[in-house]
Amino acid sequence: MPESLSTELKARRDQVENLCVEISSVLQDESLESQERRARITAASKKASIYGLSQPKEHGGLDAGPLESVVVHETLGAFNLCHVGGLFGPQPGVLQGVGEPLKSHYLAPMLAGEKRGAFAFTEPDDAERKTWAAIDGETLVINGQKSYVTGGATADYINAMVDIEGQGPAMLLIDMATSGIEIVQTFGSIDGSHHASMRFRDVRVPRSHVIGEPGRGMPRAMDQIGDTRLVFAAQSVGLMRWVIQRTTEHLQAPHRSGEPLGNKEGVRLRYADMRIKAFAARSMLYRTARIAESGENVINEVIASKVFCSETIGEIVDMAIQLHGGMALQTGHPLEELYRRVRAWRLAEGASDILRLNLVRGKLDLEKGRI
Repeated sequence: MPESLSTELKARRDQVENLCVEISSVLQDESLESQERRARITAASKKASIYGLSQPKEHGGLDAGPLESVVVHETLGAFNLCHVGGLFGPQPGVLQGVGEPLKSHYLAPMLAGEKRGAFAFTEPDDAERKTWAAIDGETLVINGQKSYVTGGATADYINAMVDIEGQGPAMLLIDMATSGIEIVQTFGSIDGSHHASMRFRDVRVPRSHVIGEPGRGMPRAMDQIGDTRLVFAAQSVGLMRWVIQRTTEHLQAPHRSGEPLGNKEGVRLRYADMRIKAFAARSMLYRTARIAESGENVINEVIASKVFCSETIGEIVDMAIQLHGGMALQTGHPLEELYRRVRAWRLAEGASDILRLNLVRGKLDLEKGRI
């Protein structure tokens, strides 16, 4: 539990809290242009040794473990700052540990902020088959489609799941400057993020752009997705704390009825539910992080944490809006913005019901996990 953190992790949490105070001051400074504001946030993050949290040590990063990552992201969420741009440097993702030529041409420039990558995993619902590649000597010829590629329209390259004929699924780096790539559509989503769907027609990529081993693409992709799912869970729990604190202040403040809203029994029951669910979510999050820290396989536990925490923050924000009343529905209100942002998390990195089915498969078919 967070109450039994090591001295080092408690100091780390305090450090992040101090950083949050500094960032809040930067965000409130209306004299700053957006680029200058981001630059100051990045400078403060680097000074607090947060910027390289998930970057490899060989590239100057911290390569933080699961528990430290949870502490950092939950604390940022508790200040409603986990979504602020410029806090973290690019993460290697599926490029972690790649050799040449990918290391020099893509991984290093990406970590230095000189190139941007995107993750292409999902095919559109009407796709006739999964994106595939035929082998032509030392070249792979790719055909197919990918949908919901976050940041794909502005990426320099994408890491795509591709079925190599005769070898199976593989993660493959595709440079966006390669001929045969068509961006079919760009679109935004409710949380403010931007995505692209794209089509591949005889896109020729060197076989040296296979990331890892052919046939092992799914485990490599799942490693990245699993890490991201735990981050979503940590941010969700932190935001629960922020919402509950804000709601607590609202319920204790004078109300036009003549007495604080918190004096009403019906309000107290809903408020109690918020705190109970947040306690359960936080307990689940930290237990999962500790198991992950020990090196055990936690795919089921991470799934459970991501589903429960992402759904619970939605419920808590919804109830907070109900208790605040109509003013919380106004465009620009912090709860209105947060409601839209966290709604997307129930679909990000695997829709909740798909993850439920995966969890059951993990236990009944594969005998993995403690759940």
